[in-house]
Amino acid sequence: MSERLRLTIAQLGWLNAALYWLARVLARTSGGRCSLYRYIFVAQYVSDTPITPLRGADIHITSPGAGDLLPKDYPRPAEVVRDRYAQGSRTLSAWRNGRLAGFIWLIQHAYQEDEVRVRYLLVSPHASWDYDVWVRPEERLGWVFRRLWESARHHLRQRDIRWTCSRISAFNAGSLRAHAQIGVVRLGHALFLRCGGWQWMVASMRPYVHLSRSSNVFPQLTFDSSALQEPPCHNSRKSATY
Repeated sequence: MSERLRLTIAQLGWLNAALYWLARVLARTSGGRCSLYRYIFVAQYVSDTPITPLRGADIHITSPGAGDLLPKDYPRPAEVVRDRYAQGSRTLSAWRNGRLAGFIWLIQHAYQEDEVRVRYLLVSPHASWDYDVWVRPEERLGWVFRRLWESARHHLRQRDIRWTCSRISAFNAGSLRAHAQIGVVRLGHALFLRCGGWQWMVASMRPYVHLSRSSNVFPQLTFDSSALQEPPCHNSRKSATY
């Protein structure tokens, strides 16, 4: 067994490692027409307690709207951003020395995934979905993410949001490790296989299995955080998936 394979198994576990390598083989042999994704869905309690210590006074947080211009180096396509705003999403952006340093996206009620064809529905009015957390690589050892998450925490608490849900890639070792160290609640998982216009889904929640052959046909996964127990320690430390 090669050292690289050993490391992948150690970081992801046997199942996720096997699916990760399968995804690479599929992408290579199909010329990019086929792709495989495995998501793990989690929820984290939104604490009343600010993140401490809170530093990074030179980091400025803004909440741009749909009509605001994107920076030239914004790392997401303009059409994807337009669709997110059309769904009702809100973004918080971190700026440092006049340059975009990071962002996080938030949405309530429902979110249409833009990596695969699926819709996430949140049942509780006290829940939100956070997604696409990005921090500029050279800023990832600094205070950008803490400032972003503190702003997000404040924004969510003002709207009486108690739980924020998200999906993480089962192939992202750093994200898996970070989430294992904090107080998240696992909600389920799903596997998606896309080949051309076809998409197959197998999930741990209803509808469990789904086949889609066009962009306007997709499954809906429902999450209900109303029965989740608040953790004894409310000092939230949300991890960045970048």
